[in-house]
Amino acid sequence: MSNQRRADSLVTGIVLFRHSTAMPCPYLPGRVERQVYTELLEPTGREVFRRLSAAGFRRSHHITYRPACPGCSACVPVRVPVDHFEWTRSWRRIWNANGPMTAEDVALTIDDEQYQLFRRYVRSRHDDGDMALMNRRDYASMVLASAVDTTIIEFREDGRLHAACLIDILPDGLSAVYSFFDPDLHRRSPGSYMVLWLIEEARRRGLAYVYLGFWIADSPKMAYKSRFRPLEGFGRDGWKILSP
Repeated sequence: MSNQRRADSLVTGIVLFRHSTAMPCPYLPGRVERQVYTELLEPTGREVFRRLSAAGFRRSHHITYRPACPGCSACVPVRVPVDHFEWTRSWRRIWNANGPMTAEDVALTIDDEQYQLFRRYVRSRHDDGDMALMNRRDYASMVLASAVDTTIIEFREDGRLHAACLIDILPDGLSAVYSFFDPDLHRRSPGSYMVLWLIEEARRRGLAYVYLGFWIADSPKMAYKSRFRPLEGFGRDGWKILSP
């Protein structure tokens, strides 16, 4: 193994970890982002993902990763412990406001209606990011390039697609990979509604957690995650309840 490969990777059993190149942080201006990651390959992908998810890793396409940024630890992996989730009056209002929507597990079915809704959402929320450049093939890759148990939940009202959520199914919980919705419905908070739905769905399946990815205290884009209480964060001592 070359010195460069030895520096950029770590072999632990069958898992090969690598570091990404340094890039501008998409959440905190002036910061640099770097990730440690590994590929999820058959036949071990599901087991590797199970173990690394318990250690705060996330999945994107066929890799699972965690931030390993020089001099920064702002990204905190977070999850909601389903049995202890606190239903506030605000959450019940959002739940009731979106009550007319029905949810359907469509497996990994993708179509133009879904992609067009994704495009509208990204253009309204992340027009300055890389996702705004994704074409239909890129979207299909985001959905289909998975070596783990992945599915899409569609939310419809009167037959019309209003929202969708791409999720990974773990032995101990549901992991929200990416969700999007009709921007015209923002007053109904469909993004938060989908998290509430996942909490109830995890409870129905007897699963303990809903994984929400990374939370950054100083990032407005991440602020919504801290409203789901109690919220556990992963740190040096493992998963702990975060202070309000």
